[in-house]
Amino acid sequence: MKLGLFTSGYQREPAEHMFQDAARFGYDYIELWGGRPHAYPPDLNQYGVRELRSLSERYGIPIPIFTPEINAYPYNFMLGTENQRQDSVRYIKRCMDAASALGCEATLISAAHAGNSASREEIWDRLVRTLQELVSYAEYLGQKLILEPLTPYESNTVTSANDLSSVFQAVPSEALVGMCDVAVPFVQHESILAYFDKLGQKMYHMHIIDSSGNDDVHLVPGEGCLPLPELMAELKERNYQGSATIELVTNYLNEPRFYARRAIQNLRQMM
Repeated sequence: MKLGLFTSGYQREPAEHMFQDAARFGYDYIELWGGRPHAYPPDLNQYGVRELRSLSERYGIPIPIFTPEINAYPYNFMLGTENQRQDSVRYIKRCMDAASALGCEATLISAAHAGNSASREEIWDRLVRTLQELVSYAEYLGQKLILEPLTPYESNTVTSANDLSSVFQAVPSEALVGMCDVAVPFVQHESILAYFDKLGQKMYHMHIIDSSGNDDVHLVPGEGCLPLPELMAELKERNYQGSATIELVTNYLNEPRFYARRAIQNLRQMM
């Protein structure tokens, strides 16, 4: 199993620090967060792409996954008018173009909150229409589109392995795959391993962090309540060969280098 560094926590640091630390601490790759100052797609002109690819090559750290910020202002394809949805779709396609330019294998998205007034039928119709458009573009680019469930604290759209299974039936494509952020099933008392059983070959990627079990805060592995040593043992027995990003986000903005080091040291010991 390959372990990745998520770059959202490095938004106050120079871009080079992300690659330096991934190499120094023993990460296998970077999952690149598509926000400013380093990788916001509208900023990624030829120079910006060239700089990131140069850093990747210099430190021997690939960028297989691009993860744009689409769950907050101003982009959320599940919320607002049809024009706003279309604008979000255009933006995500631009993100997918950036991922291709960076040499990424996949773009990772999630379906954010659809609003308190939307019915289940309205949510489902909007989700499927949007994914059909995005999957068609992923097929055109020869890229994977990874759909990540969110916790119920964050979304009322796709929050479980069953939701992913339903999406895959409604939008059949080899380009569309799923993943598990382990905090998502943990906080709602769903089985993490059920993702593997229900998704089968569609289980493409993981986010591994720790959790209190009471919120969506992502903690350094070993500093919450998740039974991570046992999970690592199960993944080994299942021969999981996919990728797993240690997804530290904004909790550790002040000293991302300290916590990126601690996170992989803790997880390697559990493995």
